[in-house]
Amino acid sequence: MNETRLSTEYLKENRINEIFFPEYYTYWNNSIERKGYSGVAILSKIKPQKCTFGLNSQSHDLEGRVITLQFEDFYLVSVYVPNAGEGLKRLQYRVDEWDYHFHKYLIKLKKRKNVIVTGDFNVAHTEMDIYNPLGREKQPGFTIQERGNFQNLIDSGYIDTFRHFYPDKTQFTFWANRANSRISNSGWRLDYFLISDNGNFKERIVNSEILSNYMGSDHCPIKINLK
Repeated sequence: MNETRLSTEYLKENRINEIFFPEYYTYWNNSIERKGYSGVAILSKIKPQKCTFGLNSQSHDLEGRVITLQFEDFYLVSVYVPNAGEGLKRLQYRVDEWDYHFHKYLIKLKKRKNVIVTGDFNVAHTEMDIYNPLGREKQPGFTIQERGNFQNLIDSGYIDTFRHFYPDKTQFTFWANRANSRISNSGWRLDYFLISDNGNFKERIVNSEILSNYMGSDHCPIKINLK
């Protein structure tokens, strides 16, 4: 789950895990620097071997954007990548600092075992991943720098599972909160399941889906099945 916006105190005081998720092992990484902001969570019915929070970097970990669970034969990483912001005010931080350290972290994990990384990457990778791409190169999430960094991650040995199964399909995961954007399908594909290209690991992925019929948020769920 991305952009949970919860505090550790709220989770404890309201017994969120006990009441709503009693059948799960629950892991929450919440923003320390700014309350009610960002945050990610993983709910798992399988107990991981280990859980780590963040990137082991004080400059990047105060906003609660990364959780990594280690299982027997793969890592599962949940991420909520920073938005470049209105007027691209955080673009340089995003592309020069965050992307650099996050990608370095994923490459390091990949050397140890298989990796599944999922979440809101806050970038539409190609023109297929955004409605009406013409003239949007200066919008946060579609700048040349952000798209180039995402391609660099792919080139480092990661597979976009949705594109692996559907190379020519246009489908979105995010619609802005404005009139009729969901109805008119004026969306972006910002949410991904990426897997490391380690040996035959990709053969374990049965399918990768965007569940656009699920409502209740400006994003919709995404899903992969493993065998």
